[in-house]
Amino acid sequence: MSAVVASARRSRGSLTLWLGLLLVGLHVAVALLTLVWLPYDPTALTGGRLAPPSWEHWAGTDRLGRDFFTQIMIGSRIALIVGISAVAIGGLIGVTLGVLAAFATRLLDDALAATLDILIAFPTLLIAMLVVAASDTASLGTAVLALGIALSAIVARLTRILAKRVLLMDYITAARTSGTSWLGIVFQHVLPNIWPTLSVNFALQFGLAVIAEASLSYLGLGAPPPNASWGRLLQEAQGTVYTAPIGAIAPGIALVSLVIGVNLLADGLRDIGDPTRRVSR
Repeated sequence: MSAVVASARRSRGSLTLWLGLLLVGLHVAVALLTLVWLPYDPTALTGGRLAPPSWEHWAGTDRLGRDFFTQIMIGSRIALIVGISAVAIGGLIGVTLGVLAAFATRLLDDALAATLDILIAFPTLLIAMLVVAASDTASLGTAVLALGIALSAIVARLTRILAKRVLLMDYITAARTSGTSWLGIVFQHVLPNIWPTLSVNFALQFGLAVIAEASLSYLGLGAPPPNASWGRLLQEAQGTVYTAPIGAIAPGIALVSLVIGVNLLADGLRDIGDPTRRVSR
């Protein structure tokens, strides 16, 4: 009986992974497609204002007469660019700070840990808003940098905890005794052992970055026009939500599907990286 239950749980874990890959892969395919083909020119007024969905315009048109499906497709590209770039920046800063804290003296480690705890206490979106507000103008690059800085504190805290745990292992003591430099210990022992957990966290941070970018764009602090961010599309649709509901429904579904897909993918990766969890689920 237990074997049957374990098999069913493994199947459910595999289904989670494949469903996540399907949703994320769909958005990746759409984003790549926008590089070579779009149904219409993003700035062309190809139809009447707020036209309903039709064969010519699958998702209708926006308040200016532009093809709305084209805007949604471009939104996938922007979301992926923001998510990947923000996670890359946050990961680079966070992993560096976390590893340095793990190797630092007790006093410096406590100071860095307290600073990270204070930063984590503030919502990611609030930190990103402060960074964007401190810049001269809102842009896609500014939003990415702001989100990367905001996410770095979470990554740094997790890296510090994982790295300190690895540094207590016997093989680390043996490496130090043999004369291995601290850089060698980091790249040969610390990073390879903490990478599975970090990769899952990066996937979760990706979803957080996508939602935060949509929120910034909704508030007018994200990618400016003509960048068709899903958050900006939602902001533009709020005045016509009753007369043209597709303008609010379509970008909302796109945003939710990408975030759910990334979270399902992260859950599947967690099962692969942790055999005990994979069996116990």
